[in-house]
Amino acid sequence: MSYLEAIKVAFLTFPFLAFLFTIPFILWQYHKYGSINKLRVLIIYSFILYMISVYFLAIFPLPERDSIDMNSPVSQLIPFAFIMDIIKESAEIKNIGMFFLNSSVYTVLFNILMFMPFGMYLRYYFKNDLKKTVIFSFLFSLFLELTQLTGLYFIYPHPYRLFDVDDLMINTLGGIIGYLVMGIFMKFLPSRDNIDSKSFEEGKKVSGLRRITRFGLDAFLWLIFTGVLSSLINVNHIALISLIIYYVIIPFIFDGQTLGSKFLNMRLMFPNKRLLRLFLRLVLIFLYYVVIPFGLGLLFIFVIKHFSIPNVLVFVIGAIYVLLLGIFYLVNVTNIFKRKILFYDRVLNGEYVSTIGEDDLKEDEKEE
Repeated sequence: MSYLEAIKVAFLTFPFLAFLFTIPFILWQYHKYGSINKLRVLIIYSFILYMISVYFLAIFPLPERDSIDMNSPVSQLIPFAFIMDIIKESAEIKNIGMFFLNSSVYTVLFNILMFMPFGMYLRYYFKNDLKKTVIFSFLFSLFLELTQLTGLYFIYPHPYRLFDVDDLMINTLGGIIGYLVMGIFMKFLPSRDNIDSKSFEEGKKVSGLRRITRFGLDAFLWLIFTGVLSSLINVNHIALISLIIYYVIIPFIFDGQTLGSKFLNMRLMFPNKRLLRLFLRLVLIFLYYVVIPFGLGLLFIFVIKHFSIPNVLVFVIGAIYVLLLGIFYLVNVTNIFKRKILFYDRVLNGEYVSTIGEDDLKEDEKEE
């Protein structure tokens, strides 16, 4: 497998790993900044793709187990041995073009280029100094070399690639060069501090995606809470009890914050009578999203069971019901994305506000 083929596999693998990473990433961004900065998304996901590519370049091509030479050397521990290799292979080279086509030369250049982005990311986004860049570049290279030395973590009975001390030095050099080169590009790019400041500023408003994320997180935490509560208390209607505790009692105690909204730095504000409004809001939401839509479905099933209706008509009405149900939820999700105030919040004068910057505001008030 060539270098390009290894990178191709990395690109094919990236969407699956990115999908697994996305939910934790969204949760952490809203927890820390209250928003998701587009430039930060580009940087982080490109860094993930880069790391996957480097890893695959280190382990591919994977050989057949039977084809591995069990007597082949496993390590090269003589520093700067690559220089002697270049000299030996360059003895008969007559022009500079052929020199760079020398396998010993382009392998060294490739290892340097492979680690240059690592140094660039470390300096620009992770704000590492030169010393830390050297350490992390060396450790990353060591991780790749140990992966090879262990035969891909002992999956293979013998290493199929050489542990080379020169690769440790060359890769680390690549990280250093990347660090130095990034100093030039940083003059034209927004700094990490600027990205953070813009993220905090955007986080002072509650976006639609943030509200939907809160809904998903709270639903997940409520299910866990219900399971724990049902294991401790053996009573009827435990789901309803946990629903009221989680979405009414807890937000009342914590000034309009559920556990999910507290983690995502937002709260639901009411002008007065917060406990009553929280309860009424829960009732309205349950009626609006659950009882009415699915109640119509149950009514349709009841009619089918008790009245003689042609199968064709049953299919048509059922298809229309499913279509309208999908449109109903899609319209509401779209309205949330557009940051529209839905009817139950409009009726109860409820509004989601961001708690980003509240600590700074409290500190300013104390100083005054």
